Amino acid sequence: MIDSEGENASALSARWPIERVSLELGRRCSKGCWFCYNGSNAEGERTWEPEDVVAFARDCAAHDVKALSFGGGEPLEEPSLFAILRALDGILFRSLTTNGLPLEARFDDLVAARPDKVHVSIHFPGNDAEVGRVIAQVGALAGAGIKSGVNLLVRASTIDDARTATSRLYDAGIGPDRIVFLPMRGEDTPTPAQIASVAGPKFQSMSCLSGCGKSPRFCSIGWDRSVAWCSYTTTRAKLAEPTWAAMLRALEGLGLRPCGLTQLRV
Repeated sequence: MIDSEGENASALSARWPIERVSLELGRRCSKGCWFCYNGSNAEGERTWEPEDVVAFARDCAAHDVKALSFGGGEPLEEPSLFAILRALDGILFRSLTTNGLPLEARFDDLVAARPDKVHVSIHFPGNDAEVGRVIAQVGALAGAGIKSGVNLLVRASTIDDARTATSRLYDAGIGPDRIVFLPMRGEDTPTPAQIASVAGPKFQSMSCLSGCGKSPRFCSIGWDRSVAWCSYTTTRAKLAEPTWAAMLRALEGLGLRPCGLTQLRV
């Protein structure tokens, strides 16, 4: 297949057989965490129109992309999310990550949109109320027939809090197969050994936990339509148009600047 610029997209696909894409619908998030990797805030901008997201996802699915995950910004603060999820039902695997704060108000809308998976984040494992809320929300999602899990942010300085939160999750029946242990970036980053001391011998985390590098099967697309090998790197290229071929063109020759996880060593 030759795309509109004459690039052999089939050759690019052989080098970069992308199967999973993370996409930020916007940068709006009322929580506005100081450590947010893309500076999301209550006024957050967006450049994606719903019809472009659906067309892009369908084009990607036609070229063997298996899964599309929505991050943020807070996806549940994007009014178009539910229509997008419904439009892509059965086209590819649709997941999202939420901080959970808007979940109660949007629960029925989310269940009706039938996402394939929802992960709820615990940003402060020392906050008993937050941990309890997320446990209840994950249980409610599972009860509604939606596959669910937890993203647990782990800091080196609060390892004991992470251990306590993990014990509560395990006691609630949310096992390591449903938890992603995320290392804090920049300052206060735990080592892989510290995360293992929280989670146990087998756990899910970022692939970069053992070293920064590209995955030929994954890429991230930002709220500003920039493409990168990772959601956290600042090495990005603009998506010229919302198509699979344009995504591969943007990735070709694109580097990967480490995000500052200098402490990620055993």
